[in-house]
Amino acid sequence: MAEEKQMPLTEHLEELRSRLIVCVVTVLVGFFVSYGFKEQLFALVARPLNIAMGEGGKLIFTSLTEPFIAYLKISFFGGIIIALPVILYEIWAFVAPGLYSKEKKVIFPLVFLGCLFFAGGASFGYFIVFPMGFKVLLAFGGDVADALPSMKEYLGLATKLLIAFGVVFELPLFIVTFSRMGMVTPQMLRKGRKYALVIFVICGAILTPPDPFSQLMMAAPLVILYEISIIGAVIFGKKPEPETDVDDIDDID
Repeated sequence: MAEEKQMPLTEHLEELRSRLIVCVVTVLVGFFVSYGFKEQLFALVARPLNIAMGEGGKLIFTSLTEPFIAYLKISFFGGIIIALPVILYEIWAFVAPGLYSKEKKVIFPLVFLGCLFFAGGASFGYFIVFPMGFKVLLAFGGDVADALPSMKEYLGLATKLLIAFGVVFELPLFIVTFSRMGMVTPQMLRKGRKYALVIFVICGAILTPPDPFSQLMMAAPLVILYEISIIGAVIFGKKPEPETDVDDIDDID
């Protein structure tokens, strides 16, 4: 284990408290910075829906406090994104002294790849799924009703979908990590394809709006990511230990 001096529990708790304070203060600073650009941030998030609605289409609010609350939420999310490097550093500084050097070498790439995959999933949802998915959803109204989505409703849906796509794109990282630990093998993953497909369809139905297109746009990337995970498990997975021949043991004796 890394060189460290034994610290009593109270000192560990004091260190944890100080690092949490740093994280909270950084999020607050990021929140106030984001609040200064609240309208631009909300317009950025709402852009796919506005494009799908066409010229003249815009979001509404149904209560006097709805815009204020929506801007608070978007500023809070912006604050977390701004503070994310500091948060990751504080977490790393707290746990690093208790890790082996080999574990330290593994965790940093995992954290980096985790952030990269999450950003990739959220970007896929924003740039690919949102424009097409919202057009499909708006088409259900036809000429019978006009779409008047509210700020609160849209922000909740968009946030849920962005987080969902970000999380599901972590699938290869989780599977390769489990494979590296010897918990799963490429053979197990290949045999579990049909079960994984059912799970992906269920995830698509739960995490996306109730229309087949959105569910397909969630399930299809999961299938592709699953196949990529199998390749990753073959390359980076734990290799089986070579069997020791009994005759070789006798020769040693």
